[in-house]
Amino acid sequence: MAGVIPFDDRDGFIWFDGELAPWRDAKIHVLTHGLHYGSCVFEGERVYGGKVFKLAEHTERLLVSGDILGMKIPYSAAEIDAAIMATVKANGIVDGYVRPFAWRGSEMMGVAAQSSKIHLAVAVWSWPSYWSPEARMRGIRLNISQWRRPHPDTAPVAAKAAGLYMICTMSKHKAEGDGFEDSLMLDYRGQVAEATGANIFFVFDGELHTPLADCFLNGITRQTVIAIAKKRGLKVVERAIFPEELTKATECFLSGTAAEVTPVREIGPYTFLPGEISKMLINDYDALVRS
Repeated sequence: MAGVIPFDDRDGFIWFDGELAPWRDAKIHVLTHGLHYGSCVFEGERVYGGKVFKLAEHTERLLVSGDILGMKIPYSAAEIDAAIMATVKANGIVDGYVRPFAWRGSEMMGVAAQSSKIHLAVAVWSWPSYWSPEARMRGIRLNISQWRRPHPDTAPVAAKAAGLYMICTMSKHKAEGDGFEDSLMLDYRGQVAEATGANIFFVFDGELHTPLADCFLNGITRQTVIAIAKKRGLKVVERAIFPEELTKATECFLSGTAAEVTPVREIGPYTFLPGEISKMLINDYDALVRS
């Protein structure tokens, strides 16, 4: 795309296996296990005013994700936190995005890779808010994906693992090709699950309802929004939600590190009016991340 700077050709520094390296020198071999077999875990974090929001929580989840995939990340939480902050500082990021990630290297090429080295890298880049306040409150449009979130017995659903996002990419490409901004994914039971990279909430009769996070990631932003809503005195209900119920929902929004709190005005045949609850939670979330 014209005007887009590719991610392999930028100025700056990436923290790579214990030291800051020039951005363009942070490379791996084409026979890296993480590329061929999906043995990679990662986090998405935001920097607001030079501070990483929920840094400790994200680092802990990265370590847990690695453990779930049998990848013992060779750095402590404190060392990962320090690496992230050093990378933010080295690149002069004030408002931006942080991507720490760990993967199996190229020592073994096959399904089994017990002897492969576990690598860790941290990249950061500038990333201002997606939307103006006016554009955000217009709400986005979602289609409904043909792909479903898998049963917990068939995939490591509690890990933020690269392989779990393949169906997200396929779903989002289809959605954008059809003129939508994102896609709603159902789960293996046909229940509402999440969007391709964000959790989802609905307002029913003044209450906030969200799917149980039993086969998809219980997002850190999701947990934050629930806490904000409860502090505001809103009743929060985590439950199974079926698509046909959406005719009764008055508001809908997504939550995530990238999405923050983003209202939705349409999901397939269902429509919503971004309203006061969405606006209140947007304002409270924006205030919290910059506090």
